[in-house]
Amino acid sequence: MVPKVEKAIMTSDLGLNPASAGNVIRVPMPMLTEETRKGYIKQARQEAENARVAIRNVRRDANNDLKSLLKDKDISEDEERQGEDEIQKLTDRFVAEIDKTLTAKEEDLMQV
Repeated sequence: MVPKVEKAIMTSDLGLNPASAGNVIRVPMPMLTEETRKGYIKQARQEAENARVAIRNVRRDANNDLKSLLKDKDISEDEERQGEDEIQKLTDRFVAEIDKTLTAKEEDLMQV
């Protein structure tokens, strides 16, 4: 498997040149430049936005489920409102966690 892994790393678009010695593959990592750091931060921000969108999609689906339960008279309007409030609290909590993680990652990437 070592030659296949080595070839996969070389043909990837990462700009890395692996060196194998027996069963060990060494991949020297170049030092990060200011430009690559900014590129990684941009990529991290994009991934954080994708995560926020995914959370909002889950919130939308959960709210739609609550509305269908209300329509079928399985829950009352008060229970629907309580459910929506709880869903919003969870959404806010996880979006805040994403923001906190993104801020920490940005600071970590900008350290020299």
